[in-house]
Amino acid sequence: MEHIEAIAMLQDPVRRRLYEYVTAQGREVGRNEAAEATGVARTLAAHHLDRLTEAGLLESGSRRLTGRSGPGAGRPAKVYTRAKAERSVSLPARDYRTAAELLAEAAEQAGLDAGLCAAARRRGESLRGSATPCGDLDEAMTVLAARGYEPHLEDIGGPESTHADADAQASAVADTDADSAGAAARVVRMRNCPFHAVAERFPPLVCGMNLALLEGLLGADGPVRARMDARPGECCVVVEASKNNDD
Repeated sequence: MEHIEAIAMLQDPVRRRLYEYVTAQGREVGRNEAAEATGVARTLAAHHLDRLTEAGLLESGSRRLTGRSGPGAGRPAKVYTRAKAERSVSLPARDYRTAAELLAEAAEQAGLDAGLCAAARRRGESLRGSATPCGDLDEAMTVLAARGYEPHLEDIGGPESTHADADAQASAVADTDADSAGAAARVVRMRNCPFHAVAERFPPLVCGMNLALLEGLLGADGPVRARMDARPGECCVVVEASKNNDD
């Protein structure tokens, strides 16, 4: 019942907008920023953010948002990030996680990595169906967002953007034929791994499976490609413009 009550907190539309904004940033968010981004008063935002924290959907802390320290730096402000704990509801109760971990353990012990990756690639191709491989990074982000990966564009050595504000950059991303060098300097990273719980216990097996799945889903020989590039707290795979675009 605890999970049901926590998820039910998101029924309120203002609370849901605040939660979605905070979780989409991938960093700490202050009350002022959250209020401005969602178009509500700061006091109302603070109330709902604290309620989400009490429910275990967000985590809170405090830091100086000015970036300064010492006298005159101002008081620390309350900031929020997505909680690490997972929440799920199944009626009646199901335990797919245990089944997945048992299958992963058996596959790892039996050395079935190659067979698992082949099956994952076929599944990705099946999910893509008759569609052609993704034509650019923006299209890949749409596909990944639909699968729960929470993609965001990242300029190598520069700022990033979420799928929500990627439209403003879509023309630059899509213009891979005219400026493949510029596109190559941008990658799609993913804040969420749909297989996180199992990947924590069996990282080589599950991350390899995930890569193969995305190769099949996005198209291995198209304008974009998936490759392994693990980073703490994010999916182990990144998507970038394929070198095939140089032709």
